[in-house]
Amino acid sequence: MNEYGTGTAPTPVEERLRAALAARAQSVGPADLRPLRPPTGNVRTVRLVRRVAVGLLTLAAVAALVFFTVVRGGPDHPAEPAHSPRPTTGTPSAVPSPVRPTTAEPSPSSP
Repeated sequence: MNEYGTGTAPTPVEERLRAALAARAQSVGPADLRPLRPPTGNVRTVRLVRRVAVGLLTLAAVAALVFFTVVRGGPDHPAEPAHSPRPTTGTPSAVPSPVRPTTAEPSPSSP
């Protein structure tokens, strides 16, 4: 098993990468690092501005949500019931009837 527990032997590429990374790590010394300096006062101002901006945007989003759900949700009174359609009150036109006049015959069940 290799050191990572995969159960396989490291390949030549892995060995070369490990050797190169170890050599690079050994070549870096204290002279190669930049000096340690505390952060400037500008960082604090930028953080404050970001917090205020995020807070204002959050407040605006909540206000818009309330406005669109509560205020513009609909009328305060219920809708009126639907009216049935009214018939048109125009004058009927005379249409000739294809039925011929017949004489009235009594019904067989009538006395």
